[in-house]
This record gives sequence, C-alpha cells and structure tokens, in this order.
Amino acid sequence: MRQAGINDYKAFALDVLKMIPDRPISFEVFADDMPSMEDQGREIASWGENVYVKVPVSNTKGEFCGPLIASLSRAGVKLNVTAIMTLEQVSRVGEALAENVPAVVSVFAGRVADTGRDPVPHMTEALKRLRSRPKAELLWASPRELLNIFQADEIGCHIITVIGDHLKKLALVGKNLDDYSRETVSMFYKDASSAGYVIPLAAKRAAS
Repeated sequence: MRQAGINDYKAFALDVLKMIPDRPISFEVFADDMPSMEDQGREIASWGENVYVKVPVSNTKGEFCGPLIASLSRAGVKLNVTAIMTLEQVSRVGEALAENVPAVVSVFAGRVADTGRDPVPHMTEALKRLRSRPKAELLWASPRELLNIFQADEIGCHIITVIGDHLKKLALVGKNLDDYSRETVSMFYKDASSAGYVIPLAAKRAAS
C-alpha cells in the first residue's frame, strides 16, 4: 500500500470494503505494545463485518500475543494471526482463540521451507493442532512455487496466499514434458544467439 502511494490507511480500507463487501479482508495493526494493538484492533474491526484484524503472533520483543488474541477473539473480533512459524505457536494461538469466532491462522510455510524444513508435514501437523477450533482456518503463507498450491490442497489446508507470478504458471499445469524440454532448449539457443557469444576453436577437428 505504501509503495502504491496510499497515505490514509483507514480511508483506503473503507474504499476497498465498499468494493468488496462480502469477502474476508485483513487489515493489520501497527502498534507493538499490547494495549495499543488491542485499541487498533477494535477500531479496525468496526470498519466492516467482513474485516479480519491481522495481529502478529508476538511483538518485536518476542512477547507472545496470546492475551491480546484471547481478548479480541472473545469479544467477537475476527482475527488473522500472522507471522507464525512453529507448531508450538500454532498450538498456543489455537488455545487463545474463542471456539465460536472465525479466525485465520497464518503459518509462513514458505519461510519454513527456506530454512531447509519440509513444509508439508509441518502444515499437516498444524491442521491437526487446530482441530479443537473448527472456526479457525489454516493459511499457507509465503508460498514459493506453484507446487505449493497442490500441496496445500492435498493436505486440506483451508487457504493459501498466491502471488501473480504463481498464477501465471497455472497454464503449465499438465504440460507435456517432452514439449517443455524442447521449448527450453529453444529458449537457451535463442538466448545464446541474441547474446552474440562465440566460442573460438583452437583448431578444427580432423576429418574422420
């Protein structure tokens, strides 16, 4: 939003909600202390019925936001708890959420994968840990490749965030791999030809 030149966060949010009145939309708190985050969360929640208040799993000091999550959730505020990495965090967030209030639990599976860990069993276990909260949906955040969409669907993950670059690759789903191989060779040849590279030969090979 900042890169797009948005200066008034609330005014922009209200404009978005006029255009999208019936789909969940998350707007994030900016504060770092619990009382201020709660005040901001309650204000954001008042903007619309389809608003989810995005709150971090902890503040910058590493303090778990469980009491904040519990207070807002039990007040009927729909939450999107973000920046979650560990399964322990998933469990603690689930315990803090009210059973009858919708929520999104955003686990940054892509960043988990960046550390060399397989995100599939990680997210599968996260789903199990949220079973006691049927209103809570697991979100596969920060996907790194198109395959993540299929992985998330296969394990029953409720939501996945998808960037435009991944959507562009949907046309490749089921593509013939022999054709894809030939197209890739053609691409390499075209790139080399366009670059004008030459490999000088020391001597011509002797005729066989």
